[in-house]
Amino acid sequence: MRLLVISSALLGALALGGCNDKKSAEAPPPPQQLTTAAIGHYCGMNVLEHPGPKGQILLASRKEPVWFSSARDAVSFTMLPEEPKDIRAIYVSDMGKAATWEEPGATNWVDARQAVFVIGSRMKGGMGAAEVVPFSDRSAAEKFASDNGGRIVSFAEVPKDYVLGAEEDAAPPPPPRGMSGHGAATAPKSGHMH
Repeated sequence: MRLLVISSALLGALALGGCNDKKSAEAPPPPQQLTTAAIGHYCGMNVLEHPGPKGQILLASRKEPVWFSSARDAVSFTMLPEEPKDIRAIYVSDMGKAATWEEPGATNWVDARQAVFVIGSRMKGGMGAAEVVPFSDRSAAEKFASDNGGRIVSFAEVPKDYVLGAEEDAAPPPPPRGMSGHGAATAPKSGHMH
């Protein structure tokens, strides 16, 4: 009897372990097609109205994707402590397969964690800020960087300051901490405060 109980417990543990393995190996949900219904999470505007790469994040707690007017915004979502952490998938426009910068495509998504990004290029994202330009193919990223400047990094190597800096200060290279940038939040050029 004791052997039967131990065997049953062992089989039960193996069955549960198999379920856990299956769940952790489960493929992420596929990306959704970009449509006119996609509204940017941060800007509240139609995502299709902006040039450059887009992003979408699929959450376990939400049926519809969280849409982003730029790949940079999608990356920033993953870095902000106040945003949900039940991320099942992060997709960004594969700019190596985009028709043009103005038309990045509705179905050419790449898993952001598998992509390479060009940062510090002359190209501006959907909201006019510095962009993280995603590619599924490193040679396409190298060509883009050769034509537009910038350097290639992985998803994990995207600098937090580059993504989360104020739009005025995010143009590469980002200013050192404590230095004034140029923009609406700084003093007028004369240096006098109102």
